[in-house]
Amino acid sequence: MIEVNAKSVFSGIAIGRIKFFNKEENVIKRESIDNTDAEIHRYEEAKEKAIEQLNSLYEAAVVKVGEENAEIFNVHAMMLEDEDYEDSVKNIITTQSVNAEYAVATTGDNFAEMFANMNDEYFKARSADVKDISERLVRILSGKEEDANLTEPVILLAEDLAPSETVQMDKSKLLAFVTKYGSANSHTAILARTMAIPALIQADISKDYEGLMGIVDGFEGKLIIDPTMSVFETYQKKKEEEDNKKLLLQELKGKENVTKSGKKINLYANIGNPGDLAGVLANDAGGIGLFRSEFLYLESDTYPSEEQQFEAYKKVLETMGSKKVIIRTLDIGADKQVDYFGLDKEENPALGYRAIRICLTKPEIFRTQLRALYRASAFGNLAIMYPMIISLDEVKEIKEISKSVREELISEGVRIGEVEEGIMIETPAAAIMSEELAREVDFFSIGTNDLTQYTLAIDRQNEKLDRFYDAHHPAILKLIKMVVDNGHKAGIWTGICGELGADLSLTETFVNMGVDELSVSAGCVLPIRKIIREME
Repeated sequence: MIEVNAKSVFSGIAIGRIKFFNKEENVIKRESIDNTDAEIHRYEEAKEKAIEQLNSLYEAAVVKVGEENAEIFNVHAMMLEDEDYEDSVKNIITTQSVNAEYAVATTGDNFAEMFANMNDEYFKARSADVKDISERLVRILSGKEEDANLTEPVILLAEDLAPSETVQMDKSKLLAFVTKYGSANSHTAILARTMAIPALIQADISKDYEGLMGIVDGFEGKLIIDPTMSVFETYQKKKEEEDNKKLLLQELKGKENVTKSGKKINLYANIGNPGDLAGVLANDAGGIGLFRSEFLYLESDTYPSEEQQFEAYKKVLETMGSKKVIIRTLDIGADKQVDYFGLDKEENPALGYRAIRICLTKPEIFRTQLRALYRASAFGNLAIMYPMIISLDEVKEIKEISKSVREELISEGVRIGEVEEGIMIETPAAAIMSEELAREVDFFSIGTNDLTQYTLAIDRQNEKLDRFYDAHHPAILKLIKMVVDNGHKAGIWTGICGELGADLSLTETFVNMGVDELSVSAGCVLPIRKIIREME
């Protein structure tokens, strides 16, 4: 029996056969070619196919793990369009008269080394991205396909898992995964939390474990290989106890989210598209606290029409009946590329031209979405939420446009419902200005993912910054408390729709702060309800 200590990113017990995920090594041969123009054409065709693959992966990832976690695929697509990268590939092909595979691999190695040697942590993190896109191009040029399929339920071990690999896996056959590298805020870790399966990172693993029986203990952060019979039986019992706890959670369906002292809180679910509604209803969420409307734009080759949007919103509202549905307006940005938007490449897209900034500078797009939303409001309990707010002027401008759209629809004889209008608090500026902002809106929803990243000035995907990244940082909790208090002072409710809302260790803290609503992944609703009902 071998015991390997690791860092847990999601708790739970998994028992099953071990499979080691082997990436096929791309062996690149340097070949001389006569027609460099034809070879450059091969490269350009491979690049276009790679971008198509990344766009497809983005769409699949939005459904499975949400648009924020899917953004990596858009970043990779942008990197493929980088002029310096492309110039290097073409220059090597032309000046050395070599095959495109060799030129791409050489460029990938050179750029990855260059990024890795930079002092800036953001650029250091781009080293792995350059390698990833280069390997994708080489696979396409070599006629090889990605294979991330699982044929039976396994505990998956890997050096690391790229976003494209995890997204393509059959999640029903993934009992748990353990990686040698990665951070608590990596794509792999977020996927584990989204799927609610045990996962470990930073484990000293070996290919020799292939085929052996394994146990993943996500509570204590360890992997047990080839367990003794007594250890195996102990963990079987622990797993049965965990499974029974999950069954007991089902008994909470239909129960109120209320503490023993009578304090109530709403528990809603986050969704990426109408296909997520089944999970919302199955887990007894009280409503939808975040409906990401981007899917309509990402799945279309051109701007979705008012009618297309209306039908999608109407379907969700009709399905949810009287339950509240909060739809966030378009949150597209330079890091979430949609060709027909014609967005320019940006050095720091997270701080760039995105979300409400696009809507206010392209009012025709904004008005089309608002018309569809207000038309759909007659079919359910709609609230509209505006993202990436930093100022009072923005909110006042939004309200003027919104009022104009409502008046326009009413003059056309269109019936509209009563609609709450709120804003996301996801920038430190909005949190600090929350007292003034609260007088202008009906509710706040705190987006803790961006709020944490912007407040701490840390890229949460960068594993080298794990020791500095603290989602429980006092500054974050103080900002949340400030927003809640300022909201209540103005008589409006305040919720949390970011990942921190699903952190069970903070549920009691948020309830005691006076948070009115938590919107989380559907699978987290009942565990949070249990904690709330056990509170004094």
